[in-house]
Amino acid sequence: MKTYLVTGGAGFIGSNFIIYMLDKYDDVKIINVDALTYAGNLENLKSVENNPNYSFVQADIRDDKAISEIFAETQIDYVINFAAESHVDRSISNPDIFVKTNVLGTVNLLNNAKKAWSIGDDQYRDGVKYLQVSTDEVYGALGDEGFFMETTPLDPHSPYSASKASSDLFVKAYHDTYKFPINITRCSNNYGPFQFPEKLIPLIMNNTLSHKDLPVYGDGMQIRDWLYVDDHCKAIDMVIRGGVDGEVYNVGGHNERPNIFIVKTIIEYIKENVDSEVGEHMIKYVTDRKGHDRRYGIDPQKIKDALGWYPETCFEVGIKKTLKWYLDNQEWVKNVTSGEYQHYYDKMYAGK
Repeated sequence: MKTYLVTGGAGFIGSNFIIYMLDKYDDVKIINVDALTYAGNLENLKSVENNPNYSFVQADIRDDKAISEIFAETQIDYVINFAAESHVDRSISNPDIFVKTNVLGTVNLLNNAKKAWSIGDDQYRDGVKYLQVSTDEVYGALGDEGFFMETTPLDPHSPYSASKASSDLFVKAYHDTYKFPINITRCSNNYGPFQFPEKLIPLIMNNTLSHKDLPVYGDGMQIRDWLYVDDHCKAIDMVIRGGVDGEVYNVGGHNERPNIFIVKTIIEYIKENVDSEVGEHMIKYVTDRKGHDRRYGIDPQKIKDALGWYPETCFEVGIKKTLKWYLDNQEWVKNVTSGEYQHYYDKMYAGK
């Protein structure tokens, strides 16, 4: 049985990954480590919380003592680092926490894994690997044509993407310097269940249902490549099991859409299925974000050729699945937007 240390596993992508892995495999053990900041929600993991192959530890990846104790108590085979401050707007107003979590936290994880796995002289226990989950934003912005490739130079434009690029480079440096076993994945915009409602799709969905203004930055023509979260989870699974040591893999959906298209798609869905009174009159164009990148697009050819991965969920299917999930899980949405979800840990884990 392989043991995965999954950091940030109570967040959007991390929780989907844990559920995906425990549903797919009987021979994996997962230790979920999360600091339970505002975006960490243990309610996401209700379906697996009693699984004997799953356990949760509340800890910050910056906490050397807490992380070292986990490695001392359990033989860890794989580290999957989802833990990150990830909202660009928050990084603009408070860059410091992004450096502390995304950079210093990553280095702390690397140091503890390196120490636990070392058998001397830059050699490591067989079958171990550290996977850094990163973002296409580290590449900067594209023009009207072309795609990000693994060879595209890093050119981050926000404090968030700068912190992710920095952490990627530390991961690469540990491989180049110490022969430490790593992979890096860089994904496009994820969407799907459990996404915190500061992100575009759940934000617009919730505001539309509540008859609130639908804020759209600038002209709304910023283009993003959208990747359904289950497809991303499958890619990470394939990279940790079959990725070549030291390699970077871009994970994209080939589903480029302007932000305004996403907003109008949500409005149309709600109008047809829930509330005929909603409409495009609810859109409110607001001052564009500072340094807002115009277009992202990923070329996933490398991971397709090397591992046989491809995005199985087209946007037209994925967006309907996502919006239906939010409609079917309004109690979850209510708990998140009210802050009630933050009491779930005390209710479920107090005294354990």
